[in-house]
Amino acid sequence: MTAPSEERKRERIKTCIRWPMWQKDVEEYCKNCDRCQKANKSTGKRLGNMIKIQQPSKPWEIVHMDWVTGLPLGGDRSYNACLVIVDRFSKTPIFLPCHKDDTAMDTALLIWNRVISWTGIFTNIISDRYPKLTSALWTNLHQLFGTKLSFLTAYHPQTDELAERMIQNLEDMVKGVCAYGLEFKDFDGFTHDWCTLLPELELEYKTSIHASTNQTPGILEKGWNPKIPQDSLRKDVVEIHPPAGSFKGMLEKARNNATRSMEDSFAYSKDKWDKSHATPAFKVGD
Repeated sequence: MTAPSEERKRERIKTCIRWPMWQKDVEEYCKNCDRCQKANKSTGKRLGNMIKIQQPSKPWEIVHMDWVTGLPLGGDRSYNACLVIVDRFSKTPIFLPCHKDDTAMDTALLIWNRVISWTGIFTNIISDRYPKLTSALWTNLHQLFGTKLSFLTAYHPQTDELAERMIQNLEDMVKGVCAYGLEFKDFDGFTHDWCTLLPELELEYKTSIHASTNQTPGILEKGWNPKIPQDSLRKDVVEIHPPAGSFKGMLEKARNNATRSMEDSFAYSKDKWDKSHATPAFKVGD
């Protein structure tokens, strides 16, 4: 059954029946018609301004977490998914092969055995509302670690466009590796699958300058970039080991500059987003 517009309703009603304040009643009926509200497309700005997420003061205080699923079987345990963890401050990524149907305990043990010993306990974890994170067991583990769990609705970039775009870029990197197929050979004849290339992806990302910080994740996390294979080809590079005091000052300066750059990047993204969105004017009971 079709739902005619308010104007058409008025035209039809006035030809057959009228009552006191009938036009007001028709207007109120159309405003509160559930079918009309669902069917009518808004011609104005989309609702929802960009929301700022807490900014960490050092690496591995706040992390973003997501899963890449639908991957071909890989590794010695036939993995079919990849857990992506990203430090919000330094943008350092961690890729962990896993299974799509892993339980909360499986995921918690994976993070505990492969991540926590390196990064320490996170203060906040920002993620979509996956069953792995909403289960009672996972919540209990966060309470045990003293970690606050923050949720983001899936694929809603107004929560933080920079974070969503970063996670999406990393997921695209993992999927790009899987485009080769289940197994493939490199130029030297060695056989690989996507699992064996995840460390290479991490290294590539750690040594690349991030647009929102103007620094590499390696510099912001540890104060130096990990060596990459290309470095062995540069015979003119001389390693310099600065005194502890100057190294500390350099690291603090780099992190302070990165914090300012992230604030500027967020301000730019928020201004751009909010120009095409309107602040919702909802009331209690709407």
